[in-house]
Amino acid sequence: MESAILLFVIVICVVSYQAFKNLQFYEQYLFEVDAILGRKEYVRMVSSGFLHVNMMHLAFNMIALYSFGISVGIAFGLPKFFFIYFASLLAGNALALYIHRNHGSYRAVGASGAISGVVYASIALFPSSKIGLILIPPIIPAWLFGIVFLLVSMYGIKSQRDNIGHEAHLGGAVAGMLLAIAMEPSVLVAHSFFIFIMLVPTLAFLYMVVRRPEMLHVDNFFKTEIEHFRNRNRRQRSSNRPRSDSRPHSSSSSKTYTDTQTETEELDALLDKVNRKGLDSLTEVEKMRLEELSRKL
Repeated sequence: MESAILLFVIVICVVSYQAFKNLQFYEQYLFEVDAILGRKEYVRMVSSGFLHVNMMHLAFNMIALYSFGISVGIAFGLPKFFFIYFASLLAGNALALYIHRNHGSYRAVGASGAISGVVYASIALFPSSKIGLILIPPIIPAWLFGIVFLLVSMYGIKSQRDNIGHEAHLGGAVAGMLLAIAMEPSVLVAHSFFIFIMLVPTLAFLYMVVRRPEMLHVDNFFKTEIEHFRNRNRRQRSSNRPRSDSRPHSSSSSKTYTDTQTETEELDALLDKVNRKGLDSLTEVEKMRLEELSRKL
């Protein structure tokens, strides 16, 4: 059992390392909304779970996978362990895809959704076990860790203040716990209180995500900047526009106004492109021009 899970960890490490060295490989298999919904590249729903941002991200995930995977594998057997892993990976990415379905340039990598499923399957089985973080001895009850992690994930989805894929964490965690209950219904009776305080608020939150998505205020991560630039441009145009009762401008001042107007229109065009297709749709030259115009105007 341990050797099989260790081999799986090694496979993920090898694929991630290949992506570290090969940017084209990384771009081809990461999670990207436009590629999945627009170009139907559904393989990214799974392949993104084999990629990571950096070595620290990879190491943290693999330590968690190996630590919790052994207990889940022993309890359910290897086939069910892999079923929980990949079902949780798909569930986490599906939730991220749903929440960010209108954010075409949203991208993510990592096995965190799948690992969250394995962790929460373990918590459903052994809620009173102790959990510790890296280099910290196991001192936190598993059920308490489970509650805190779910609350942090829900807050992260709603606030969108960091670069962490909380959607994948939450979707994977719920899937892992539900699958553990389905595979071993007795845990629902034995650990009903712990499962109730973890699942009910989370399922209520997910219900609100579907029925009342406006409560999230989840927006395109670049949209705030776009609106900021546009509002500033409107103010700029308003201040530069000659009034009907003003004196005629000199030729030099007219040229200055015309140049500013042209650059403003160019900035608006770039921002429209970003809003429609995402920041990655810009060429390097366009990105440099956008930065230059945003500072200038």
